[in-house]
Amino acid sequence: MKCVLLAGGFGTRISEESYLKPKPMVEIGGKPILWHIMKLYSHYDITEFVICAGYKQHVIKEWFADYYLHNSDVTFDYSKGGEMTVHNNLAEPWRVTIVDTGLHTMTGGRVKRIKDYVEGETFLLTYGDGVSNINIQDLIRFHQDHGKVATMSTFNVGQQFGVVDTDEEGMVTAFREKSNLDGGLINVGYMVMEPEVFDYIEGDETVLEKTPLERLSANRELVARKHSGFWQCMDTQRDRMKLEEMWSKGEAPWKVW
Repeated sequence: MKCVLLAGGFGTRISEESYLKPKPMVEIGGKPILWHIMKLYSHYDITEFVICAGYKQHVIKEWFADYYLHNSDVTFDYSKGGEMTVHNNLAEPWRVTIVDTGLHTMTGGRVKRIKDYVEGETFLLTYGDGVSNINIQDLIRFHQDHGKVATMSTFNVGQQFGVVDTDEEGMVTAFREKSNLDGGLINVGYMVMEPEVFDYIEGDETVLEKTPLERLSANRELVARKHSGFWQCMDTQRDRMKLEEMWSKGEAPWKVW
């Protein structure tokens, strides 16, 4: 089963770094967040990836082209025409296809463009900017058991601020600290899709989270699986610093490998 990664957006809310590289290539602990996501899938024996690239897609291609240089010791022998010897080969057992899905293509359009690469099979799909400790094999089994077209993982984002409770007349009854019970469930990616999903996507202008998922929901073909573990999106520089701190302290919940 292949994993499709959406990695083509502009990442404008983390513009401090994304003006140089796509947001999925912004680093946590010296590795792109995209690598962290792929390591999670690889831990569950998912080793074939299709990356939907767009904005600065050459950065993604060049990083994977130079994977040996990033992760292994190498010797360059210029007496032999610059021959390169790789020592302690630390490359992952991955098969990575990077597809230029267009600069301004929407999320649904990017998925539509990689249709041929999933070869009519069930595939995994997620965003290239959110890390989690989701058990991928459990997710796949859940999807197979219900037999619908699509599964998406949901997460309770909690409440950012303190909460004011009121009665039916609007009278304040209590001030209290925020609680996860006050938040709402959001789609955090980590989806499983049957190839029929392509029939719900029209073209480049299609936003996956709008018409396709709404139509799947209306047809009772979209099932949510609530994740109660860890999930964090790297939407801003503050988010990146939070993830970096977790990693540097050895307290990264998403590092299950």
